[in-house]
Amino acid sequence: MLLGTARALGRAALVLTAVSVLVFLATAALPVDPARARTGGRGDVTALRAELGLDRPPWTRFAGWAGDLLRGDPGVSLVSGRPVTDLLAARLPATLALVAAAALVALPLLLAGGWAAGRRPRTAAPPLVAVAAVPQVVVATGLVAVFAGVLGWFPAVSFVPVSGSVWDRPEALVLPALALGVPAAAFGAGLLGGAVADALALPHVRAARVRGLPEPVVLLRHVLPDLGAPLLRVSGLVVAGMTASSALVETVFGYAGLGELLVGAVSTGDVPVVQAIALLSAVVVVVTSTAADLPAGTPLGRTPLGSTRSGSTR
Repeated sequence: MLLGTARALGRAALVLTAVSVLVFLATAALPVDPARARTGGRGDVTALRAELGLDRPPWTRFAGWAGDLLRGDPGVSLVSGRPVTDLLAARLPATLALVAAAALVALPLLLAGGWAAGRRPRTAAPPLVAVAAVPQVVVATGLVAVFAGVLGWFPAVSFVPVSGSVWDRPEALVLPALALGVPAAAFGAGLLGGAVADALALPHVRAARVRGLPEPVVLLRHVLPDLGAPLLRVSGLVVAGMTASSALVETVFGYAGLGELLVGAVSTGDVPVVQAIALLSAVVVVVTSTAADLPAGTPLGRTPLGSTRSGSTR
């Protein structure tokens, strides 16, 4: 178990190192000159580039950036001059609230969809694939058209003042959480359906269904205990995916989270802000995925489905 955990943590460290290199190279290729964007093309742009360190070779800038990150300092905004940590701290709670709300939507739907896909794969799986394949922009637009335009139940724009809290306007979370959670749940349910089908084929589960136990009882008492590791792994992937894709949903709904901050930073060439948000998102995805995969390296995660109830036909 310890060796498996060490290997998983080592892989996570290698992935984060590779991601940090990719993030740096991608931000270095941005077509916007931060010095020119900061001055508006007026003043001594060359002197400002030297002051910001933008005239140094890329490998020198990468080494300095990576060293500062290891010390917990992502730098200052090239546009506002404020510490990047302050900008992230102001937006992070809103993004965490959105991902948490989307998880509350997605995880029950994931379990219900996985159950349906496992019981009737030919009829349930195609709709799940169709929902998962719809781009989030289309899902968000449809939700706005129906629930904001036609029914008027929720605001079309989830405006939350940066100085305020999203909990002051919880209705602003509803449509972004649905746009983020429903496609993710459909994707996760498709992944979980195979494990559910395997669990339903176990002798003690078949015996329970033959005895006429209600389906919810079969699910909770006989199937879920054997789905622990697959369900945890799929749930982790779904939450990680929603975290990574929250930027698009935030932008569509005008939601003041990290995603909106990222889009604004890209447009102005505010490289330290872009790098910090991209790397933070990568850290969340890698950590969540690694945590979800850790049970696979334990004796419980390697236990075949139903072996914990071998011989049982309850």
